[in-house]
Amino acid sequence: MVEEGDLKQWRDAGRVARRTIEGIKGEITAGKSWDEVIDSAERFIKRHGGHAAFPVTISVNEMAAHYTTNTELEPPEGLEGEMVFQKGDLVKFDVGVHIKGAIADNALTVEVGGGGKHTDQIRAAEEARDAAIEKMHPGTPWHEIGAAAEQVSKDAGFEPIRNLCGHQLERWNLHAGTSIPSYSCGAKNPGFKGDVEVGGIYAVEPFNTTGKSGMVENVPPVGSSNILRVTGDVKIRKALAKGKLKPLGATMARYIEERYNTLPFAERWAYPLLVKPFPGEEKESLRRKWNALVKKLISIRFAEVYAALRDADGGNVGQFEHTVLVTEGGPEVLTIQ
Repeated sequence: MVEEGDLKQWRDAGRVARRTIEGIKGEITAGKSWDEVIDSAERFIKRHGGHAAFPVTISVNEMAAHYTTNTELEPPEGLEGEMVFQKGDLVKFDVGVHIKGAIADNALTVEVGGGGKHTDQIRAAEEARDAAIEKMHPGTPWHEIGAAAEQVSKDAGFEPIRNLCGHQLERWNLHAGTSIPSYSCGAKNPGFKGDVEVGGIYAVEPFNTTGKSGMVENVPPVGSSNILRVTGDVKIRKALAKGKLKPLGATMARYIEERYNTLPFAERWAYPLLVKPFPGEEKESLRRKWNALVKKLISIRFAEVYAALRDADGGNVGQFEHTVLVTEGGPEVLTIQ
């Protein structure tokens, strides 16, 4: 639970997150590359006094979440053509900001070109988020939050996605403890026990889909999101003493941990750190060294990787998200301008 004295940083992070998403969404236009928008958003965050709490992600059409570009600009598996927005694309744009570890997370969905092809789905995703937030008063069971979001999705003719959830936020911890359902999970579901708590901060993010099953699946291969995270479970000094890391590997691990703590980070952020100890190294050799380093850090459980997610049926996915502080009087949306 967040103390009153800490709230300024959380509110400031929320304002930067919202300004970013509102300031950059107009750049999602036909012919523009995904990477251009991601880079623009991450630079916007820095200019406005924040730090990215995770890599800005772009998820198009059946892609649901957790995709950011990598150094090589390699497209996710299954994508035909270049990573360039096309008229009619349904785009989820997800931005997180932290200020000294106080995190704000928000997302929205837009249709490239605004042709009206996805208007109903976009509206339903936004209204499902708002319906869930309206229920977030102290003592409300989590299953009622999910039921409120599902009702909106179903009424509009879409399926709620059942295996993607909202999440509690804590300082330096993007996915802390409580998960928030976006569907009618039932009062006895073991994954969503308990009630909304005063002082809790939560990312509320219902997803909907045109697919029939309401499920997402991992995009192969492992690490397809191009996003990694330090687990916080392994001490570098001990790993070095036990021979699990060589000196260079330990130095790189220390660089990464110092910069990102245990928040998710992009391959394209960390890869350039390898250039300094190997000036003049050929590109292919550097890439081999990077791949070997990541493999080692994962094998000793110092780091983990994420998969990009897509609708299991190939349906189009919509999403909206706000970060909410629960007060005695009810929900306070932190991701506001």
